[in-house]
Amino acid sequence: MATQTIDTSGMNCPIPILKAKKAIKTMDAGSTLEVISTDPGSVRDFEAFSRATGNELLESVEETGVFRFVIQKS
Repeated sequence: MATQTIDTSGMNCPIPILKAKKAIKTMDAGSTLEVISTDPGSVRDFEAFSRATGNELLESVEETGVFRFVIQKS
């Protein structure tokens, strides 16, 4: 279970990344953020976001057009 969840369904790039960045800033190291998205482009966006920020992308799954990402703050 993630420490915090944000639902960005219906929002397109760059909104899911911006909301995730804002949420992660308020979290402690080791905490996890779950992001729900319906934007297919968010898959590569969150991969790039994790590489750029050093936060670990623990999970990236898609089920019937809904994408779920779990990111651990470093």
